[in-house]
Amino acid sequence: MAPTTYSRLIRFLEEELAISAASMSIVFKHREQDPGPLPMILWQYGLVTLKQLEQIYDWLETA
Repeated sequence: MAPTTYSRLIRFLEEELAISAASMSIVFKHREQDPGPLPMILWQYGLVTLKQLEQIYDWLETA
């Protein structure tokens, strides 16, 4: 994922889906240890619902 797209995704998660900074911190720490798709990490940790996960992938398709 391009750096600008990644930054926009983070902004989308925080502003549109209201993912807290604390939740994002958990995800970033996990990605350092075990890199994986950001949306799936959010879902695996229960930080987004299945509906929100779908919204994230919809957003990624148009980004």
